[in-house]
Amino acid sequence: MAVKIVTDGSSDIPKEVAEELDITVVPLTVVFGDEAYLDGVDITADEFYSRIVDTTVWPTTASPSIGQFAEVYNKLAEETDEIVAVLLSTKYSPCYEYGARATELVNKKARVEVIDSTFGASPLGLIAITAAKAAKAGASLDEVVDVVNRTIPKTHILFFFDTLKYLEKGGRIGKAKALMGALLRAKPLVAIENGETFPVGRVRSHREGLERLYKFASEFESIAEMAIEHTNVPEEAAGLAERLSPVFPKEKIYMSRISPVVGSHLGPYAIGVAVVEG
Repeated sequence: MAVKIVTDGSSDIPKEVAEELDITVVPLTVVFGDEAYLDGVDITADEFYSRIVDTTVWPTTASPSIGQFAEVYNKLAEETDEIVAVLLSTKYSPCYEYGARATELVNKKARVEVIDSTFGASPLGLIAITAAKAAKAGASLDEVVDVVNRTIPKTHILFFFDTLKYLEKGGRIGKAKALMGALLRAKPLVAIENGETFPVGRVRSHREGLERLYKFASEFESIAEMAIEHTNVPEEAAGLAERLSPVFPKEKIYMSRISPVVGSHLGPYAIGVAVVEG
């Protein structure tokens, strides 16, 4: 029986990729006032980004419950006795805590290992994808866990977006708060390190931001995996993938939409590049 891989909806893994690699994605919840939506189930990215442009009620997000994780584990335990869950950074969400506590509610005999990825968004997605590829190749649970632990420090992300106000509204601004006073007209560049957001710099235009993303990705000597994700700028994401094709084959780049639950903290007009070093 193959090891089953679980991650959460903040991973931004394209649905077709999750299906192909047999990755179970547990959705988070987006809340507008008293209206709650399962991310990617009850609300689409298009609906979400159209709504936040004019909303007066800023959305909040909620982790899957312990019960939701337990339900997933128990369902998978009918097919396997080895499960690895790779989840959102503990500094962003209680996903990991709830995912770990849910292992006590597994009714069937199954070993469930839960790992704090120290990331969210596409870096988390790439780590889960790497784990799923290892599982599909026949790796044991311990081997999959080892693959994940070796992949985490080789994973990197750079985001470029219009403003930090959405990160601040969502309480996920982290060390990037240091840039707030300097960003009246500039656009921020942020990364994730040790599980939290930190500032990399700022640019004055989308063109300059895309140039920084290109340089970030092109400076790695060897790349095992790459993902480009965006909120609502598909043309810019496609153009960046085309430009990066000499660096990493375009057909192997995972192109994804930043999910509503992540978009709640980034806002519209965001684009990011994630890389796993080879």
